[in-house]
Amino acid sequence: MTILSEDIVGYPVASVGAAALVAEVMAWIAAPGGSCRYFACINPHAVEVARSDAEFRAALLGADFLVPDGIGIVYASRVLGGGIRERVTGTDVFLATCAAQQAAGGGRCFFLGSTEPTLAAIRARLARDFPALEVVGSLSPPFKPAFSVADSERMVEAVNASGAEVLWVGLTAPKQEKWIREQQGRLAVRFAGPIGAAFDFYAGRIRRAGPTLQRLGLEWLPRLLQEPRRLWRRMGISAPRFVGSVIAARLKR
Repeated sequence: MTILSEDIVGYPVASVGAAALVAEVMAWIAAPGGSCRYFACINPHAVEVARSDAEFRAALLGADFLVPDGIGIVYASRVLGGGIRERVTGTDVFLATCAAQQAAGGGRCFFLGSTEPTLAAIRARLARDFPALEVVGSLSPPFKPAFSVADSERMVEAVNASGAEVLWVGLTAPKQEKWIREQQGRLAVRFAGPIGAAFDFYAGRIRRAGPTLQRLGLEWLPRLLQEPRRLWRRMGISAPRFVGSVIAARLKR
């Protein structure tokens, strides 16, 4: 199956829902001898960060599919005459993949990122929610702006030695996407997902917005209130710049 996508300011964004995307992921996992594939989340802030970060842009464009993680992407699709009508977040892909593996009888996954307490909480909850899944490993890498060659070597070795089929990465964007892209050829997993905040959501460290706010496209609001110093740039700077890009794309058409 080819994942349908549409162009949003130069990025091919998946125009199908989480169910169709995860069906493709399950086919990748089941394929014998398959190489590592990965997805990435795209939102207005990611688009603007990638303007000045060539490695991040390459990681986004190199992904096997991009999901419309931000409500701004959904609105952009409407302005540009596209068909994207709902967000698909990293958390959505994570939970849907886990559910699909559970229904298929199980699977092996590895969690890379965050802190040991968060990883412990994830392992405990996953055992309750998806008992057929096996967490074959987890690792909290050193907190630093960039990993050394030795750091990455240890991380890749830990993942590969575990025998995991799926790797979930929570190193925060854009570091997580760039790391997966850089190590893709060395990773023995079938599928890798940089899901960032999903680690904290699933572990219960940060409360995710309720269904109503999610439907209204306001899931960002509680996160902004919880972490204003880290997230204010997304709404105050990145969002207006992205709107300008969308208007320019519309005018060109």
